[in-house]
Amino acid sequence: MNDLQQTLDQLRTALGATAVLTGAAISQRHYSDWTGHAPACPAALLLPSSTQQVADALRICNAAGQSVVPQGGMTGLAGGAVPRETDIALSLERLRGIEEIDSAAATVSVWAGTTLQEIQQAALDAGFLFPLDLGARGSCQIGGNIATNAGGNAVIRYGMTRDLVLGLEVVLADGRVLNLLNKMIKNNCGYDLKQCFIGSEGTLGVITRAILKLAPLPGETTTLLCALPDYASAVSLLRRLQRSAGTPQAYELMWQDFFRLGVSWLENPVPPMSDEHPLYVLFESAGPREVLEQTLEAALEAGEVIDAVLASSHTQARALWKIREATGEFPLRMTPLNFDVSLPIGQIGEFAELCRQRLELRWPGNHSVYFGHIGDSNLHLTVDCNSLPQPAPILEIEELVYTAVGELGGSVSAEHGIGLLKREFLHHSVDDQARQAMQQLKDCYDPRGILNPGKILG
Repeated sequence: MNDLQQTLDQLRTALGATAVLTGAAISQRHYSDWTGHAPACPAALLLPSSTQQVADALRICNAAGQSVVPQGGMTGLAGGAVPRETDIALSLERLRGIEEIDSAAATVSVWAGTTLQEIQQAALDAGFLFPLDLGARGSCQIGGNIATNAGGNAVIRYGMTRDLVLGLEVVLADGRVLNLLNKMIKNNCGYDLKQCFIGSEGTLGVITRAILKLAPLPGETTTLLCALPDYASAVSLLRRLQRSAGTPQAYELMWQDFFRLGVSWLENPVPPMSDEHPLYVLFESAGPREVLEQTLEAALEAGEVIDAVLASSHTQARALWKIREATGEFPLRMTPLNFDVSLPIGQIGEFAELCRQRLELRWPGNHSVYFGHIGDSNLHLTVDCNSLPQPAPILEIEELVYTAVGELGGSVSAEHGIGLLKREFLHHSVDDQARQAMQQLKDCYDPRGILNPGKILG
């Protein structure tokens, strides 16, 4: 009997035979994430249904030196949950459900396998808002959201996932369970250990439970689409809005190339305003409508805004958002190479032009589009590989973009994590000393290196 078979026998004894799948019994959705990168059937798939079972599984695998890849909803975009054929995948899908909503503390306690949409709905039913929101809300799991420090449209108002987590329960590689659960905003008892696991992509421990902050339900929101003359006006308009009406719920900037593309993919491809402007911003605000109208009038007089459409109904607001949501069509209508980067807000416009110029110089006629949540310093860039020489020079494009990120002091990952796909480019944003400190942290929590090997640090 080989070592793997012995380990699987021990796992079946600890978890039960139905919680240890192999071969054809493993669904292909566990082979790769939404990127489709390097799909592989893992040596086994574990389906624990309690914290104790997670602890038992990791204790057994750690003793055997068996690598384990934690998996959530498999909606990641950096290859962070992709297994190798020699890895055991550990899915959190059976650790699912809302444990408690504490209205006084404005918190919700959840299992890691609970989908984001379930948490949003439970909060809404209790009269609260859980403000994390992603396009994958119906599939992504909160454990994965926390492990990748997920972002989304509402970060400008409510912060990243890190800002919404009050407490965690985490199982370490050797099976020890850390009870870091907490409902208090103020809790200053030494090292805040939970922060080590938020954004760690399952390389330091496996998150099994979480206590999350809830927010009051916002009042009626107003949706506006504005055409802008330049990038500086996008920043000026944002600061004007924050002074007069408060920070918006969302502030989405679209360069002309993205706006035209989004309109062309609508069922009725008629732009809500001229498509000849350099930039467009779509934003939502819960500020009083009359204040927003006054703010918009002042922005028009100052030349920050060229044209504007203020949605008069929910239907019209949804129609405007359909343009921004064209990203959901990318995999169907192009062969997208997606970039998720972060830069100082004042330099995002410069970065977009720098990338555009360098891409055009290297591959004349290439098709790329630019858009993002610039209020929280996040820019997305997508290059259609169909517009490039074949086979598409993926690594060359990545090096071009990430080199520009490094030159302007930015981050190669704003909200998607590092995983496998950005590991080789981490040096553009994290220097040698910091990477060594990260490796020391990894060695401390996972000395045998069994947790998600090859991710982030290699």
